[in-house]
Amino acid sequence: MVNLSIVIPLLNEKESLRELYEWIADVMQSNGYSYEILFIDDGSTDGSWQLISELSAEYPEVRGIRFLKNFGKSQALHAGFKAAEGEIIITMDADLQDNPEEIPAMVQMIQEQGYDMVSGWKKKRFDNVLMKNMPSKLFNWAARKTSGVPLHDFNCGLKAFRREVIKTIEVSGEMHRYIPVLAKNAGFQQIGEQVVRHQARKYGRTKFGADRFIKGFLDLITIWFVSKFGKRPMHLFGALGVLMFVIGFGFALYLGIDKLFLNPTGRLLAERPEFFIALTAMIIGTQLFLAGFLGEMILRVRKNQDRYTIYETLNVSRPLESVLEQERV
Repeated sequence: MVNLSIVIPLLNEKESLRELYEWIADVMQSNGYSYEILFIDDGSTDGSWQLISELSAEYPEVRGIRFLKNFGKSQALHAGFKAAEGEIIITMDADLQDNPEEIPAMVQMIQEQGYDMVSGWKKKRFDNVLMKNMPSKLFNWAARKTSGVPLHDFNCGLKAFRREVIKTIEVSGEMHRYIPVLAKNAGFQQIGEQVVRHQARKYGRTKFGADRFIKGFLDLITIWFVSKFGKRPMHLFGALGVLMFVIGFGFALYLGIDKLFLNPTGRLLAERPEFFIALTAMIIGTQLFLAGFLGEMILRVRKNQDRYTIYETLNVSRPLESVLEQERV
């Protein structure tokens, strides 16, 4: 088993890949680490895979996974985590904005200080203030308050994990921003943070637009719900459903008593607004209760499935065989 696995998801980053490899290799060799570099090509169309193939032929520590099309960063990390064989797993972006020279200090925090994972904090950024810096600060503040994980930069690509962490959590959808929260929810409480240098982008342009913050906040709501009620949806939907049904039944009972005993010659029930309140509340209550019940049933029969298709691999031994077999079914 190697000391470090460096997992690098990428999309159309051909210009930076060889320089990034040489930078990483220099840091690894100067610190005496045994290592592997896993490039996850998330459907690139600029020749990135051809360059990864060349690097793999030249250097045995380079491994590659190629998706059939663009499935997203979370799916790329998921595939990389499955294939990683190192004792400590490092994630970083391929655009040269993450500095490999930060890795030894992060590894030291895990090995000597007992952290389960260490997340980078780009305290000083070289991004547009209005388009990225301010929204990012607002997003990170909301993530801290909602999740209870005291990190300043949830979206930093440079992170280090114990092997047990990445083999336990499952990154899907757009949840790569919330890997620290997923780790905490899985029981890994020792989550550290290290200030890292942010490099200005050298080649190309960012693959993320302003809509990533909207998606990020929606994902934050999702992960809050999943962490609170993901294993017991009936506790939320069932409770709300019973409450709404009781309110509706209370109105219906009042209307029945009023019509039968207190005011039998008064207006028809269908002419009174309380009737529609009662009917609506009971219908909504029943639907919420059924939603909770169905959620419980789904949890008991759900089978995890990988939502990406791997097209090619380089120097990657299985567990990925099961992924390919699953996708071909």
